[in-house]
Amino acid sequence: MNQNEDYRKYLDPAVISKLASLDIKTKFVVEGFMLGLHKSPYHGFSIEFSQHRPYIPGDSLKDVDWKIYGKTDRYFIKQYEEETNLKAHILLDTSASMRYASPGRVSKLEYAKVLASVIAFMLIKQNDAAGLYLYSDKIEKILPPKASRIYLDEIMKALAASGGEGKSDATRALGEVVEKINRRGMIIVISDLFEDVNEVIETIKRLTVTKSKVVVFQILDPLERSFDFGNDAIFKDMETGAELSTQPRQIVAAYRDAFEGFVSKIKAACLNSGIDFNQVDTAQPYDVPISAFLRKRG
Repeated sequence: MNQNEDYRKYLDPAVISKLASLDIKTKFVVEGFMLGLHKSPYHGFSIEFSQHRPYIPGDSLKDVDWKIYGKTDRYFIKQYEEETNLKAHILLDTSASMRYASPGRVSKLEYAKVLASVIAFMLIKQNDAAGLYLYSDKIEKILPPKASRIYLDEIMKALAASGGEGKSDATRALGEVVEKINRRGMIIVISDLFEDVNEVIETIKRLTVTKSKVVVFQILDPLERSFDFGNDAIFKDMETGAELSTQPRQIVAAYRDAFEGFVSKIKAACLNSGIDFNQVDTAQPYDVPISAFLRKRG
């Protein structure tokens, strides 16, 4: 590959969506991301990043990897086997609202599936355990965390088979998940979070009772933020089937204010609870959420 060639074209969701299967898409994304490492803060070490984490004040200087420092001008700590064994629980919203895709974009669910599979791939690659919970208004599928490479195939199959059905009820579904997590680890929530804002906040905050690191990825379509629909339009709720006729241009300002208020409230609540919040839209290359995940993994 020409070093001056923009690696992000290998991470374009619209391009990746045309690939045949989820495992091929996952490998394509990972390889594309690796091509871009020389442009990122992670330059100097490979996907086996489990052996390092960012330096935290108070860490012993004897554990600093000076070779990495020489290449990146950043301090990283060598991690030992007992530090790197992790159980990660990937919670993916497969409700009907996740099927939405504006013209020329992949659906939120398609984007989320690829993101979930890449995260699982990276975790299992580094000998950590990855588990998958698919949910709508109930838990649709549970694959408890395991570190087996063969298990990755099971995760891929479950993701590929999820079609995006039913209403979203995170309060009920994620409440069940909390009861099943009995060891501190990492919880990764991937959803559009399209529910009552106060209920969403309380549900996400409840995940912290497990003492796990909680990372939230809110997946949105660009049109859901901009509301640039033009003239008269009929909007249909993908979960209830209810329809509403309106003129988007007349309400776009009010909509944007309300939407940004919705997102800001969730973000503020997450940050106040020590939860890592990441907003991602389906037009973004996959290295945006992957880089965020690597930072949270540290």
